[in-house]
Amino acid sequence: MSQYHGDDMDYAADNNEMADVEDDDIYFRGRAFGESDSDDEEDYEYDPLENRITDTTAAEARKGKDIQGIPWDRLSISREKYRQTRLEQYKNYENIPQSGEMSEKECKATDKGGKYYDFWQNTRSVKSTILHFQLRNLVWSTSKHDVYLVSHYSIVHWSSLNSKRSEVLNVSGHVAPCEKHPGSLLEGFTHTQISTLAVRDNLLIAGGFQGELICKYLDRPGISFCTRTTYEDNAITNAVEIYEHPSGAVHFMASNNDSGIRDFDMETFQLSKHFCFPWPVNHTSLSPDGKQLVIVGDNPEGILVDSQTGKTITTLHGHLDYSFASAWHPDGHIFATGNQDKTCRVWDVRNLSKSVAVLKGNLGAIRSIRFTSDGQFMAMAEPADFVHVYDAKHGFEKEQEIDFFGEISGVSFSPDTESLFIGVWDRTYGSLLQLNRRRNYMYLDCL
Repeated sequence: MSQYHGDDMDYAADNNEMADVEDDDIYFRGRAFGESDSDDEEDYEYDPLENRITDTTAAEARKGKDIQGIPWDRLSISREKYRQTRLEQYKNYENIPQSGEMSEKECKATDKGGKYYDFWQNTRSVKSTILHFQLRNLVWSTSKHDVYLVSHYSIVHWSSLNSKRSEVLNVSGHVAPCEKHPGSLLEGFTHTQISTLAVRDNLLIAGGFQGELICKYLDRPGISFCTRTTYEDNAITNAVEIYEHPSGAVHFMASNNDSGIRDFDMETFQLSKHFCFPWPVNHTSLSPDGKQLVIVGDNPEGILVDSQTGKTITTLHGHLDYSFASAWHPDGHIFATGNQDKTCRVWDVRNLSKSVAVLKGNLGAIRSIRFTSDGQFMAMAEPADFVHVYDAKHGFEKEQEIDFFGEISGVSFSPDTESLFIGVWDRTYGSLLQLNRRRNYMYLDCL
């Protein structure tokens, strides 16, 4: 992960840096919709009973209500005009100047008429937040009704089935493990800033700005394991992936800004592998068969490596800037990488001489990529306003473009593919969007 505005720190975490970004019009300005500087943002953020801006249902959206509840009819600007303004003025962050412009010539034209997921609900009872402008893996779904996300110093669970919000973990104070395992930091951590998150089945892993890793089983009280990947200054945990090892044990892999990736066995709570690379690692994805790793980071070239040895199999040429996202298709042949050059490149391991498709964003970097478990669709998220859902089964020729306003904290398909959750960070209209997979039996919604 790159340095930010020449600062000695590698992340934009404090209020001044986030404010600087807002002043440059990267973030959706709430004041354009009547936001007052005197609004008590903290109380509104955490009070699920606050009802100044109501939620939106599918039925209301069909009757013409804006899915985010933005009252365009009372504003001095139309939605269409504001969208055009955003497209013209949004500033994409680049480490390599002009990378977004130079990548356009290779991009594939797609049919934007796809209709794969229908809007179902937008709730403001939960608001996901972002601490680092380049890290957007802060929303994870474990079922079509259950989603976990980061909200300030809390990790919260939202049930769309009963519209209930509950706090799972609060790291604003002191946290420490209640179980004793070799290598666990029993003294724990204080005031952890969460940079990344992963949740799978009953295991939750949170990564921090100082290399912290906090492991919690959702069906157990307390925290099971705490460790720090490194004590170097350049320690931020950029991404975490939880997976099932061929042995049957649950493992997780942490990508770190100290140029390393570390694999932990959650059966023994021990570090099982540690590989180092020439540049900070921003994201890592393990192939479905567990044999290969896609590594992307602060280098235009990604690499495919052997998961057992860390040895490079091949270098991925094509991107023009630093990458922050990667994902494997469940068939094990196709994977995708997302870059600050505004593109997602799709690769086939059977021929890696060049990418098989180059997909273009509208506003900026591709910060998050997810495939559905059945391999039918791939979602790619820009830093703000747009999530693209592609028909992966038919060569990425057709897409559904989901259009809204606000920074994107993360996207997640439910394991059964039925739901798509999108975290929206915004002072006024921050929320959680839920879309449901379109099926032939959607007439049930009318009932």
